[in-house]
Amino acid sequence: MRMFLRVLAVLVAASVLPPLTAAAPAGAVTLPALPVPGDPRGAGLSQFTGHAVAPRPVAVPPVPQHPFMAANGSSNLHGDAYQSDTYEGPGPTGRDLTVRSRLQGGLCGSVTFDSRGRIVTVCMTPGLSPRLMLLDPHDLGAVSSLTLPGTAGTSPTEVSGGGYFYLDQLDRAVVPTKDGTLQVVAVRRDALVTEARYDLKPVVGTSGIVSVLPDWSGRMWFVTGSGVVGALDPATGAVSTHVLRGEAIANSIAVDESGGVFVVSDHALYRFDAPDGGRPVVTWRVPYDRGSRQKPGQLSQGSGTTPTLIGPASGPGGGYVAITDNADPRMKVLVMERGKAGPAKVCEQPVFDPGRGADENSLVAVGGDLIVENNYGYVVGEHALLKGMLGGRQVDTEPGLARVHVDYTTRTCSLAWSDSSERVPSVVSKVSLATGLLYTFTHPTADELRSARRTGTAAMPDAWYLTALDVRTGKRVWSRLVGSGPLFNNHYAPVSLASDGSAYVGVVGGLVRITDS
Repeated sequence: MRMFLRVLAVLVAASVLPPLTAAAPAGAVTLPALPVPGDPRGAGLSQFTGHAVAPRPVAVPPVPQHPFMAANGSSNLHGDAYQSDTYEGPGPTGRDLTVRSRLQGGLCGSVTFDSRGRIVTVCMTPGLSPRLMLLDPHDLGAVSSLTLPGTAGTSPTEVSGGGYFYLDQLDRAVVPTKDGTLQVVAVRRDALVTEARYDLKPVVGTSGIVSVLPDWSGRMWFVTGSGVVGALDPATGAVSTHVLRGEAIANSIAVDESGGVFVVSDHALYRFDAPDGGRPVVTWRVPYDRGSRQKPGQLSQGSGTTPTLIGPASGPGGGYVAITDNADPRMKVLVMERGKAGPAKVCEQPVFDPGRGADENSLVAVGGDLIVENNYGYVVGEHALLKGMLGGRQVDTEPGLARVHVDYTTRTCSLAWSDSSERVPSVVSKVSLATGLLYTFTHPTADELRSARRTGTAAMPDAWYLTALDVRTGKRVWSRLVGSGPLFNNHYAPVSLASDGSAYVGVVGGLVRITDS
């Protein structure tokens, strides 16, 4: 599989991309994209089920705009500083949906948008150097590319080195790289230009930098897989760190306007602040039930969620923060106050079947409610992708999506709705508040597979769909086939929504766009 991906990357780079060693000059012509090839056995699959809908907006308090990040919905994998995974703008409504793809030879996971609406993304291929790409949002053609330092690891579950980066208020990508540095790359007209480089090797060693986000004062906070939590002052280059001994970090972080930085390790949830010249200090620490094992579909034995913030820091309890734990037999959604005074628990809600629930993606905050998905059983090993490439059936995940209603007055949780049919292998699902739809990336349900057997298409279970659910009820509204075969596996990448309502999903083969006609 590694050899296949390397050959694929070389062919794609040679045919459709600008030179690897330099960014494209200003005014460069956009180079066209080749489509991601699918499994030909999927040709007979139904392209669309359900029906188009009129938008039904959801009214919720807005997430504060971070002064050092691009506009909400454009700045990072989870959309904003609160990591809410919601967009104020539209998404696809299901009207004559079209699918376009870009063959990249590597997964383009985090999708951000510059002030002109163009895509800024990092694409990673195991064994090769990651690449920062500037893409046309309509045809996915390459405007510019920049090879980042270091080499992506060969593990298909590695998240460090660019999987989490952010776009700042000046159209600059702040990217953790494989050589232990933070790169600040500006988008200038049609070119990517490196403006600054901060060497963090003296404090991170050989540990991969998982994520970076700025606090409300402009300090760049970063975390590593080995438990280093650090803050960089970009004006002086000064770096201070705090090490979580014996704990690992596999997810991104969240920040709020009070100066709080929220980190989840495989043992506990933390609030950090920087009261003394930028040095990270643990304000509070809350252990959670990490369970007895690393469940199939997880990157570590612990919470698989980036912390999700709810409500303004000026509100009751200093606002709220939510994660999932990894408890046995049933994992739970946990909601706590997040203020400096301490993390008083609001409530907890068990979700999914006993012994069959695991979450490796962030919760979606819809007002005060939280949407959680089940990723239990996702086979993340390289052999699973190869098995699919050679025509075998990949293991399906346990189904499940749920909306947890939180009553902050009575401090209780309950299930607003629960869906036990949709299979969501590994995507970061998103909600458009403008359409009232939850967008997720699904495999066929058990009923759909049984129907396929009756119609003679049972050999093609590895089909991937953009699926929209009514956020109020959890009912499926429509589902559009995006592609079939392992190159259309999103492999932990999110759904990302552009201001024009288009949806983008990074896949093993590159990037796809789904939009209303």
